[in-house]
Amino acid sequence: MNRAALFDVDGTLADTNHLHVTCWWEALRQAGHSVAMHDIHRAVGLPSEDLLRHLLGDDRDPSQDEALSTAHDTLYGTYFDRLPGLDRAADLLRELDRRDWRVVLVTSAGSSELGALRRAVAADDAIAATASSDDVEKGKPAPDPVSHALGLAGAAAHDAVFVGDTVWDMKAATRAGVTAVGLLSGGIPRHDLEEAGAGAVYRHPADLLHNLDNSPFSGVPERTGK
Repeated sequence: MNRAALFDVDGTLADTNHLHVTCWWEALRQAGHSVAMHDIHRAVGLPSEDLLRHLLGDDRDPSQDEALSTAHDTLYGTYFDRLPGLDRAADLLRELDRRDWRVVLVTSAGSSELGALRRAVAADDAIAATASSDDVEKGKPAPDPVSHALGLAGAAAHDAVFVGDTVWDMKAATRAGVTAVGLLSGGIPRHDLEEAGAGAVYRHPADLLHNLDNSPFSGVPERTGK
């Protein structure tokens, strides 16, 4: 079995959460919905349909979902050539790869968005695979994306660590039986991440890299006999 280092991308490896907030706010505003940016921020990380259900409720007109999602994607797409990776994010992935971890991205991003994010992070040489909500029936906070990522990595849950920045990430990881690590770089408070299941919380990728030897990653022994 392998060891798996599973990573969310938005807010975890790339500094993009507030861009998503702005684009969702504008998409909703154009469609006549008034939603506070604070509420949108708390919903970032959910697949589009779940995000809209979370923000607008079950009594919304679901026939508008696709148009709202398309509007968000169009607005967000204008930033694709300048999405900012978080400091030392690439170094963190490469260091884990050097230590024989299988690095897998676990994201709700579509293919074109994911391509832009991977360019922003600039660590393709360290990434073994990618799992998205498109690959499973249910996205985060369901455990399905994390379980799918474990399969891609060829790893058991107890041989994996998941790093994310939202409560949805923490819930998905813990429901899949994987140790969850939270980052504050997405703007979600430490208390919320810990309450959702984070076993440890760091400020950003650089902080986790600096403390890697004392992090939950150090608690998973190296596998032999590969």
